[in-house]
Amino acid sequence: MTIKKFQKIVWDYYERHGRNFPWRQTKNPYRILVSEIMLQQTQTSRVVEKYSVFIKKFPTVESLHNAGTSDVLRVWQGLGYNRRALSLKKSAAKAVVEYQGKIPKNAPALVSFPGVGPGTAGAILAFAYNIPAAFIETNIRRVFIYHFFSGLEKVRDNDIFPLIEKTLDKENPREWYWALMDYGAMLAKLKQNPNTRSTTYSKQPRFRGSNREARGKIIKLLASKPTGIPKTALARSVSIPPVTVTRVLSELAREGFIALKGRRVVLQ
Repeated sequence: MTIKKFQKIVWDYYERHGRNFPWRQTKNPYRILVSEIMLQQTQTSRVVEKYSVFIKKFPTVESLHNAGTSDVLRVWQGLGYNRRALSLKKSAAKAVVEYQGKIPKNAPALVSFPGVGPGTAGAILAFAYNIPAAFIETNIRRVFIYHFFSGLEKVRDNDIFPLIEKTLDKENPREWYWALMDYGAMLAKLKQNPNTRSTTYSKQPRFRGSNREARGKIIKLLASKPTGIPKTALARSVSIPPVTVTRVLSELAREGFIALKGRRVVLQ
């Protein structure tokens, strides 16, 4: 398939079926950072509502930096993967302390921010600054495997990257990536998801009974109780075995989520 033909397919689909999200209505680098951290491993439908609430509560990088961790975690509830909320708050602190409240415009600086890897850095550069940075995420990966790796198994991202660079619209990378992602989201509905042929593919671990479920339950409970809860009552309140609660509390304390105040457990 030629580059021009491929680009036409993607652009034609986008013109007919392009999606509209609140983070596509802004070029504010801080707000783009928030949306990209939220979108990690999370469906857009779940992010839409939380993004608007979060931005209303913390409209600037300074307001997020100055907020209490417990306040951030309360607003975050419902998105899961609570480590991302801590990473986002730490990134706000880094922006304020090291970059005068600005989000950097280069990848090496961005990947030094907590929770920001190469993919997220590339997305911030493209969506906030319209810089033609090559990056890959799940929908983009799906598009290229579908069109350029038909019938092949174990497709590596390193094989996809040259194609991303060759097909990138360097004049309008922001909208080109929107088009790729929207087209890729459509391809996810195919009977055989092309991403199952990627070396990065793995089935989502079972949530019920997992350590992640236990962590989520505990943080959700504490988010609803500003004064905390007695440690001895936690296991009963979340219906999790005491030995699991003890282990998870140690993890959460070590990671900066919770603290002990007397005999009560509270969000930091």
